[in-house]
Amino acid sequence: MITIKKHLSRASLLLAVVAVAGCSGTPTYPPAPERTGQYDWNYLVGPGDSVNVFVWRNPEVSGTFPVRPDGKMTMNLVEDLQASGKTPTQLARDIEKALGKYIQEPIVTVIVGGGIGPFDQQIRVVGEAAKPQALNYREKMSLVDLMIAVGGLTDFAAGNKAYILRTVDGKQERLGVRLEDLLRGGDVSANVDMRPGDVLVVPESLF
Repeated sequence: MITIKKHLSRASLLLAVVAVAGCSGTPTYPPAPERTGQYDWNYLVGPGDSVNVFVWRNPEVSGTFPVRPDGKMTMNLVEDLQASGKTPTQLARDIEKALGKYIQEPIVTVIVGGGIGPFDQQIRVVGEAAKPQALNYREKMSLVDLMIAVGGLTDFAAGNKAYILRTVDGKQERLGVRLEDLLRGGDVSANVDMRPGDVLVVPESLF
């Protein structure tokens, strides 16, 4: 009788393990929206960017200026101007307003080099990715693009348990993604759009 109970106990444990392992491939959170490749996004200047300022008919004021870690920049005739978090066009208008004290009706064009952007627009990958890191968002960036950049998954990743932390209308959401199906199963329907500020979390598998 004791032997039978032991066999039943082992069988129950094995079934429980199989059941949990089977569930490990099921996304935990509501799925991320299907990929459309369409997203209205404008690049914002960030610390570390290089800003080329052209002031029409005023070459002595024009030049290339860095955006400091505090998000501000200093150029000829203008000190400590907030640059981070603005589009190049918005920054150009602010420079025109600041230069208006010295130049009559200045016309300014801003060209950004560096492509770093504000930190809150960067995409971060944490957990069981081959190379967890923060990356600059690029127009129409998808989940596949992101995973190529971080070198894919580790052998310990629970790819179909991964999720995206995304802030929508001031609220943080968790959106499930199927990395296992996408990368190892070749299921292109699992590819989704990324958004500026997304955090991709790849948990470790229990088995």
